[in-house]
Amino acid sequence: MKLRRRAVTGLAIAAAVLLPAVGTVTPAAAATYPPLPAHVYAPYYETYLAPNTPRITATAQTSGAKYFTLAFLQATGKGSCTLAWNGLSSQPLNYYASDISSLRGMGGNVIPSFGGYSADHGGTEIADSCTNVNLIAQDYEQVIQTLGVTRLDMDVESSSLNNTAGIDRRNKAIALTEQWAAAQNPPIPLQIQYTLPVEQYGLDPNGEAVLQNAVANSATVTSVNIMVFDYYIAREGVVQMGQAAINAANHTFTQLRSIFPSLTSAQIWSMEGMTMLPGIDDLRKKTEVTYEPDATTMLNFAQAPVPGSSMNFLSIWAIQRDNGGCPGTVDSNTCSGITQSDWDFSHILEPFTG
Repeated sequence: MKLRRRAVTGLAIAAAVLLPAVGTVTPAAAATYPPLPAHVYAPYYETYLAPNTPRITATAQTSGAKYFTLAFLQATGKGSCTLAWNGLSSQPLNYYASDISSLRGMGGNVIPSFGGYSADHGGTEIADSCTNVNLIAQDYEQVIQTLGVTRLDMDVESSSLNNTAGIDRRNKAIALTEQWAAAQNPPIPLQIQYTLPVEQYGLDPNGEAVLQNAVANSATVTSVNIMVFDYYIAREGVVQMGQAAINAANHTFTQLRSIFPSLTSAQIWSMEGMTMLPGIDDLRKKTEVTYEPDATTMLNFAQAPVPGSSMNFLSIWAIQRDNGGCPGTVDSNTCSGITQSDWDFSHILEPFTG
């Protein structure tokens, strides 16, 4: 299994509008729980670039994207049961609350994401760090109430894929959180999304095991978002990233049918999502490069993988990379490394939302 390095490697980005001070919206004010569209383009937004990055609402205004996946919520240290953005005390849970409220005023919304490579590799993913299932569930509930969200994204990669104790705690906590959400008045329509690494042949066994453990713990999974980049296959040559994503999605579909045998084919397809990485991915050979036509290929497939079906989720890693400001650069947080116009990928993928 190769490692996807979704971590900070460079923090400089030009920003006309920078992030505001810590949000002051109270949990009661935030907790309106607006639902997500059935099909949503929600690019990842790198919160760890704060404060030197445009605000979420400013990014929405310039890019046209209205939904964002916020990366990442992490434990404040190994062994901690306390969450903060990127595990930083300077970015508490309500750091983006006022910005999220403004985004909702524009008709948008967010999906908070837990984990990410740095936490999964370093032991600060909340279910790896905290050994108390009830406290993990309370963390999830606090996020839902504070931010008023209905979908949680669990980004599980690197060491977290093989941390069987953490996997079991996470799914037990998810099940408790789902029971809590259903018991609210009115019930909160909570959705759980797993974001997992993938190969063209589908999920690796440890990725399948995450979902199998969810089933065993009665944790309902709404969306399985596969990361269609960083394949890192030896002697693979130049990869046609659009077709590679289709291959990965088709093989993942077969695996999901086995894991969730009670679901129809259409329901399985509606469970799937894909996240692409615009431009040059982390493989320094530059043989895995996603161009705009690849994004169009993925969009067309996601809209109708087979007649009468569609995926539920499309994303990019990450919105701050959706520009051509650094041709030839590998592994930048703030540009794609290819020649492109600003927001090319977002403009292609935004029609998916609806």
